[in-house]
Amino acid sequence: MSNNTTPNFSLDLSADVAFVTGATSGLGERFARVLASCGAKVVITGRRVERLLALAEEIRAEGGICEPIALDMRDRDNIKSAVAEAEQKLGLITILVNNAGIPDAQRATKMSDELIDNVFGTNMIGPYVLSCEIARRLMKEKRPGRIVNISSIAAFNIGTQSSASLYAITKAGVIRMTEALAVEWAPFHINVNAIAPGAFRTEMTQGKIDRVGDFSDAFPRKRMCEPDQLDSTLLFLVSPSSECVTGTFIKVDDGQSSR
Repeated sequence: MSNNTTPNFSLDLSADVAFVTGATSGLGERFARVLASCGAKVVITGRRVERLLALAEEIRAEGGICEPIALDMRDRDNIKSAVAEAEQKLGLITILVNNAGIPDAQRATKMSDELIDNVFGTNMIGPYVLSCEIARRLMKEKRPGRIVNISSIAAFNIGTQSSASLYAITKAGVIRMTEALAVEWAPFHINVNAIAPGAFRTEMTQGKIDRVGDFSDAFPRKRMCEPDQLDSTLLFLVSPSSECVTGTFIKVDDGQSSR
């Protein structure tokens, strides 16, 4: 509902509990810090437990409230138990950032069954199961919520020399999942949106640079974006000001892509 103030915008997330996947590095780590800095109680998840513990201590040292929970997005039982644990410790989850993802870095015809399962499980199936688990609890409590899915510009634009076909396929699936769930959950005031980043300076991008060399000179601005340049997009989509925004995606690629 509109509050008729000028401007109708707030960064106060003190009434929210945020659940961030893939928080052990890169964008996920940044998202967790930003949400905590705006007052949200933050659940950070990932497979590298030592990194989760270190990040939790840093957030707490800065005055934030944070709980680290080990999570493998390929494990559906683990997803459900992690949500239950998070709710027990911090309360009902009202913000979900589906950030966890892995690249394939292999030609489609050369991928092993294990790699195919890992990419689909981490990038698509896990986020779908997690979204449903959190939405189900919000519906039961008749509470609104915000879900932000992290897709990629690869969902729209992939080069002929790319060995990331399955990554692109799953990230395109994330966009369609966003659109479909937004429609289904609109009556419950659960907003579902996506961000499609271009090349940002993260651990995953560094892995690609290590394999093929620095490719930023091919971009119009000849640079990589930095994770903090996504702060404003994330905060808009999780804040009360995005009340009427659901089922959409925002490309943040610094002009790197023509589509």
